[in-house]
Amino acid sequence: MQTNSRLRKIWADKTLYVMLLPAAAFFSVFHIWPILEMRLAFYEYRILGDHVYVGFKYFKELFGTPIFSQVLANTLIISAMKMFLIFPLPILFALMLNELVNGKFRKAVQIISYLPHFLSWVVIAGIWFEFLSKSNGIVNDVLRLFGFPAHDFLTDKTAIRWVLVASEAWRNIGWDSIIFLAAILGINKSLYEAAYVDGANRWHMITRIILPHLYVPMVTVLILNVGFIMNAGLDQVLNFTNASVNSKIDIIDTYVYRVGLINGQYSFATTANLFKSAIGVALVLSTHFISKKLTSKGAW
Repeated sequence: MQTNSRLRKIWADKTLYVMLLPAAAFFSVFHIWPILEMRLAFYEYRILGDHVYVGFKYFKELFGTPIFSQVLANTLIISAMKMFLIFPLPILFALMLNELVNGKFRKAVQIISYLPHFLSWVVIAGIWFEFLSKSNGIVNDVLRLFGFPAHDFLTDKTAIRWVLVASEAWRNIGWDSIIFLAAILGINKSLYEAAYVDGANRWHMITRIILPHLYVPMVTVLILNVGFIMNAGLDQVLNFTNASVNSKIDIIDTYVYRVGLINGQYSFATTANLFKSAIGVALVLSTHFISKKLTSKGAW
């Protein structure tokens, strides 16, 4: 009886389920099926015949490879820079959008800020190459205007990580602010009215009304970001890398791409990717546990 009821509900919403099929197929092929094939990390890959079980052979080789410690450090540094430096920016941007009184101007700002998110990293890299060009880039034009020498940011090992962070922020601040702006717009207007009657100014409303309503989406986004801390941005790094800075931005994903797809060492590359995924899952579970403890104790 219960099964028939569920089937009737599915049939009633059949259009929605049909629309869901492409997304379900995408995640099945590119996310679920690869999880099943992670067993390759414990086998020696063979094109013909059965794979040979080798246990933790490739894990020992991975941790004994000198370059792996370097790419692991690069991954953690770049991801940490992106997470901690970019995380507050969408929140601040949402707060600023909420303060705009002119509705048409606010919509225009929102649309413009969302556009970079829909550009590929190939296009974004091209824009930033022109932006940071040593010969005619706007940044170096400004430096020369104030009497400073032109600087090649894209080949500078000390600057390239900051270029990655800045381009990531430019691409995603507007898009990531949507969830926070939606939470702000969902606040009951009567709270503002009551605060205004009690003599609260705009700063008090932001700190005492708006920010407490943003705690839940902030924690949710933080948990998701921590889970992706081992993903420093394959597409971005591939487009910004060059021989001069590769040692500073060579990450696990580019290492897996180079070893697995280019060199054909599929088992070894799978081992590196499995290690990265395991760390990500552990960090998500740890962050979720800590956030539950904090909220249950009333810390927030």
